[in-house]
Amino acid sequence: MPPKLSVLTRRSDFLAANRGLRIARPGFVLLARPNQGAGLRFGITVTKKIGNAVVRNRMKRRFRALVRELLPDRGLPDHDHVLIGREGGVERDFARLREELAAALSRAHAGKGDPPRRPPRGRR
Repeated sequence: MPPKLSVLTRRSDFLAANRGLRIARPGFVLLARPNQGAGLRFGITVTKKIGNAVVRNRMKRRFRALVRELLPDRGLPDHDHVLIGREGGVERDFARLREELAAALSRAHAGKGDPPRRPPRGRR
């Protein structure tokens, strides 16, 4: 039986995940961070820069469907997984998003994240 998925709801969990492994794909960014035995958890966030409420909710529904399909089998155990929607994610083909998420999860299993981002210019 696949592990039960829990949903991240607290802002502090999302901020903690941001300090973990980061894997960027054209439609989304995957963040993964160990959670000290709290199980397999996921969160989804889509900013207002992406579009209006209808577009953001559509993107979140697509991400939830992907997460429920792939995360129980391919997710990292005892990790928090956060999907951050990107600009082109809503128009991308669902099968392509599935392939990208599977590839991102396999990179996360291998511990191969993207290099850290540079801090914004005003915050040094």
